[in-house]
Amino acid sequence: MHWPAVCENREGGTGSRGRGGSGGMPPPFRIAVLGAQGVGKTAIVQRFLHDDYSDAPGPGAGHSRKVHLSAAVLNGHVHDLQITDYPAITSFPGSSLQEWSDSCCRGIRSAHVYILVYDICCFDSFEYVKTMRQQILETRVLGTAEVPILIVGNKRDLQRGRVIPRHNVSDLVRKTWKCGYVECSAKFNWHVLLLFGEALRSVGCVRCKHVHATIRFQRALRRERCALM
Repeated sequence: MHWPAVCENREGGTGSRGRGGSGGMPPPFRIAVLGAQGVGKTAIVQRFLHDDYSDAPGPGAGHSRKVHLSAAVLNGHVHDLQITDYPAITSFPGSSLQEWSDSCCRGIRSAHVYILVYDICCFDSFEYVKTMRQQILETRVLGTAEVPILIVGNKRDLQRGRVIPRHNVSDLVRKTWKCGYVECSAKFNWHVLLLFGEALRSVGCVRCKHVHATIRFQRALRRERCALM
């Protein structure tokens, strides 16, 4: 069967296509995508997985979580990616009981990295991200490991409507919050691949201890699958 071309984001050399090499198949990377309603997080996920964009909301948009399965090569090993697009939850679950009692939140506490998306033209959406980040830090328990969080400002194509200066947000996120920061445009496919690369690098630094991770996103390795939960 013919597969689509590989979509790559490289730094350095290329990785092996062998799944896990001699050490066996690595565990999957679980990526949670969160944000207020209307910020374009679903559009970002769709652009990344399918190189497709639509202004029209899909079935179940804003009311249920969607789980997407894909793959990537990180430091020479193939990893499954589980990207979960969550609806705009009112608060981050403080316990496993709360997490699993709400179908919209299931699996959210076990994510390896959080992508928090806001609309650069909407102040309230940034306040949502600020609150969600604080709740994640207060409720997640990972022993001594840090929880990587990437803040993403979407709708960069609407730059003239920006409500908070970029350098103010960048300084707050990078210097005070100690999180990664990327701006993107799902509509024009600008920095979408970059933000997922940054998310995986943050996980790689925590789990694999590699500061400079080589990443290749492999659409050719596995047909992307989606489950509406």
